[in-house]
Amino acid sequence: MSTVITGLGVMAPNGLSSEDYWSATLNGDSGIAPIDRFDTSGYPVSLAGQVTGFEPEELVPDRLMPQTDRMTRMALAAADAALADAGAGPGTLPEYDMGVATASTSGGLEFGQRELQKLWGKGWQHVSAYMSFAWYYAVNTGQISIKHGMRGPGGVVISEQAGGLDALAFARRQIRKGTPLMVTGGVDGSLCPYGLAIQIASGRLSTQDHPDLAYLPFDHRANGYLPGEGGAILVAEERESAQRRGAPAAGELAGYGAAFDPSPGSRGALVRAARAALADAGLAADGIDAVVADAAGQQDDDQAEADALSELFGPAGVPVCVPKTMTGRLLSGGAALDTATALLALRDQVLPPAINIHAELTDPRLDLVIGEPRETPVRAVLVLARGHGGFASAAVLTRP
Repeated sequence: MSTVITGLGVMAPNGLSSEDYWSATLNGDSGIAPIDRFDTSGYPVSLAGQVTGFEPEELVPDRLMPQTDRMTRMALAAADAALADAGAGPGTLPEYDMGVATASTSGGLEFGQRELQKLWGKGWQHVSAYMSFAWYYAVNTGQISIKHGMRGPGGVVISEQAGGLDALAFARRQIRKGTPLMVTGGVDGSLCPYGLAIQIASGRLSTQDHPDLAYLPFDHRANGYLPGEGGAILVAEERESAQRRGAPAAGELAGYGAAFDPSPGSRGALVRAARAALADAGLAADGIDAVVADAAGQQDDDQAEADALSELFGPAGVPVCVPKTMTGRLLSGGAALDTATALLALRDQVLPPAINIHAELTDPRLDLVIGEPRETPVRAVLVLARGHGGFASAAVLTRP
C-alpha cells in the first residue's frame, strides 16, 4: 500500500506559500533578519528566521483568534493551503476517513508566556481559560482536526527537528491501517523571550550578528544555528484513494527510518536511520539523486553528518542541499519544510542552493549545492533530520 503526498501548505520565513517559498529558495532569498518582535538587546542572539507578512486575521476564523498562539494560526493557514492543494476539503471523504498527525516541540510558547506573565503579575483571575490547551503540544493537531471535521486517527510526535519526518511516518502507519487521508507535517514558532531563552540555554545557537556569517552549516566557520519559525503541512493519502478522487501526487513516501542514540558524542544514529529508510524504499545508495541535509551548523554535528553521508554514498557521491541557510532551524517544522522542498525538487527537477557557505571552506567529501540551483534528474531524495537529545530520522521521497 503506497502513501503519496497530494497537498503542500508552506509557511516559511522566506515565503507564505509553497510557490513563494520555492521561488525565494531557488533565488537564494533569505528570511534571516534581526528579530523585531521584541527587544533582544539583553540576549546574545539577535537574528532569526521570522515569518513576515502573515496576517492571521485574514486566514483564521475570528472565533479562533483568542484561543490560538501564533504557531497554531500559521499551522491552520498551512493546513488550509495543503487541503486546497489536494482538493480535499470537508466532505471530500467521510469524517472518520480523515485524520491528523503533527509534530511539536513545545506547543504555543508565546501564548503561554503571555498568560504566565498575567498569572504572576495580576493573579489567576486574569489568565485566559484557553491557556489550558493553547500552549499544549498537541494543539495544532486538535485545532486542525476540529476545524476540518476530521475524526479519524489523531496524534502528535515530539522529537524536535526530527519530528516532521516522524509525523509523516505516523501518518503512513495510519494509512496502512485503513485511513485514506492524513493531514501531517509540522509548524513551529517560539520566537518570543521565553522561547528564545530556552534555545539559548542549549548552547547551540549562533551569537553572530551578521546574517551572512551567523548560520554556516558544513562551513569551517560554523558557530551554531539560528532559530526560525514556520514549517509545512502535508496531505498524505493512500495512492488508490487519491487516484479515485483524481488528486495528482506530488511524490511518494517510499521509505522511512528512525534511530535513537542519546549518548554524548555518539554518531551512529543518523547512518542507521538512513540505511533503514533506504531499505524500506527498496533502494541502494546509488538510487538516491539528492540529500536534504539536517545541517546543524555546529562543527561536531556537521562533521558527524558529513561522516554519515560519506559512509553512505562515498566522497562527493550525491548532491547535498542545505536550504535551511535561508530559514534557520524551525524545530518541529524543519523536517516538514525539508520534505516539501524535496517534493518541489522532484516536481521541477532542480536542486535548491545554500547561501553564505564558501565551497573552499567545506568538507571536500561533500558535493554541496551552493550559490545557484542545480538542474539535474531527480527521482529520489533522502531527507535527514536530527532532534536534540539523540533523535535521528530519515525519509525517502520519490517521484509519483
